[in-house]
Amino acid sequence: MAGMSIFLFRQRSRNHADKNTRGNFETNFITLFGLRLPIMETVDKFLRKLPPEELEHMKLELMRGLLKRKSLERWKFKGRYIVAVDGTGLLSFDHEPFEGCPKKTSKKGNTTWTAYVVEAKLCCGNGFCVSLASVWLDNFEDMSDKQDCEQKAFVRLAQKLKSRYPRLPIIITADSLYPNNTCFDICKTNGWKFIIVLKEGSLKSLWEEVRLLYPLQEKANAQERVIKKDKKGWLEEYSMFVTGLVYKGHKLNWLEYKEMYSGEEPHCKFVHITNMEVSKKDAWEISKHGRMRCPPAGRGRDDRKSRI
Repeated sequence: MAGMSIFLFRQRSRNHADKNTRGNFETNFITLFGLRLPIMETVDKFLRKLPPEELEHMKLELMRGLLKRKSLERWKFKGRYIVAVDGTGLLSFDHEPFEGCPKKTSKKGNTTWTAYVVEAKLCCGNGFCVSLASVWLDNFEDMSDKQDCEQKAFVRLAQKLKSRYPRLPIIITADSLYPNNTCFDICKTNGWKFIIVLKEGSLKSLWEEVRLLYPLQEKANAQERVIKKDKKGWLEEYSMFVTGLVYKGHKLNWLEYKEMYSGEEPHCKFVHITNMEVSKKDAWEISKHGRMRCPPAGRGRDDRKSRI
């Protein structure tokens, strides 16, 4: 609890916490939590010896408590929770910080070790995110190919997610590394829906099908609306979707969303692929929830590059 308090009360460091959490703060800490406040050096030594599985178990119990009390129920979309999946490097080192830490050697021969994690987070409409499960990359995954190693880690993450929350209804949202048959198969097997970024160049056969069906469905499926007016003029948004796509036995729908000022080129564009049913009534909302993985504006570099 003392370790968590460093983050809860925004202490800059363990040393800063030791100097600024005595006196009234320490008294209030005991009153609130029923625990004494240890020296932070002791906290550091304890956490270094604590098996990571214990922290994972604590996270699981906290999450189960929130779900049991239905504290996050109002953030469901079509009866499902939005779960964002992504990988990120947390810390880099010029030495091996722990056994099995992924490493990458440059052309000049310099080796860098990176603590890399792939996370599944439950996203709420107010920007709040709660961690559901995490997997760490090991040396056996080739860090020189981020796409390959992150996809391998997703297989393990999906297994952990399903075993811990077997009945949790979810919608997976992910970036352009994830539209592939492995991800589609996992979601289908687990009964999950997904809204995934699709860049031009990935799933070429699917893009060819989109190009063929786009002009046939544009009149029925395209829609525009004005968001607001500001100094630059009228800000408009446009959506278009293509249904009836098939990729390796998976029935998919393609969805495009753009923002622009009247008479100008779009300054914001997103393209997603989904196994959810899409209609004019809910196209806006499906696109919006697909962008929740990148709060607050939901704009990622790969999203803006999508083109027909």
